[in-house]
Amino acid sequence: MASSIISSQTSNLSSAFLGERNAICVSSIPVTRVSFVRKAVECKESRIGKQPIQVPSNVTITLEGQDVKVKGPLGELALTYPREVKVDREESGILRVRKAVETRRANQMHGLFRTLTDNMVVGVSKGFEKRLQLVGVGYRAMLEGKDLVLSLGFSHPVRMAIPEGIKVKVEENTRIVVSGYDKSAIGQFAASVRKWRPPEPYKGKGVKYADEVIRRKEGKAGKKK
Repeated sequence: MASSIISSQTSNLSSAFLGERNAICVSSIPVTRVSFVRKAVECKESRIGKQPIQVPSNVTITLEGQDVKVKGPLGELALTYPREVKVDREESGILRVRKAVETRRANQMHGLFRTLTDNMVVGVSKGFEKRLQLVGVGYRAMLEGKDLVLSLGFSHPVRMAIPEGIKVKVEENTRIVVSGYDKSAIGQFAASVRKWRPPEPYKGKGVKYADEVIRRKEGKAGKKK
């Protein structure tokens, strides 16, 4: 008798919470609709991008849509802007780089292309230079025609062709001055020279930038007797 009562109660509970077999279970719990609110991304103006670019009197600027050409006494450079940014020339002659749209990528491009444009103006008017120094016994450099020849402890000298638009000068056989109007090309050529023998951290031997600080390491100490 008791077992039949328990079985009946269990059956009732099963019907109340799980529903009868082959039946539809209807929940009485109210369902709340969840909605997502898209928040607009606020892009602050770049501190570098909003700075004006001063154009010297001996530099000519040509604007054609998204293309910018800069010509000066040292050479000519060109740059194509992405659709996120644009460049305007004011009546006073200065250049301003502005965002064309309000996006996070436009905020990133704003400062970058302002810097690239300023580098072009400075490059064709004044130029840039990068200085390298050779440190090591027997390390030396020399110019042979349009090639830079380096003696860096290898079994053979390293010969590097000097790209067009770049000037290389060797001072005291151990100092190299790379100059020109294209800052990117100067940095790339100087980095390729340094790559042949990067300075090692124990004695500092190798090819380093003139203003580069090499962190030295202590050599292994000998065994104590």
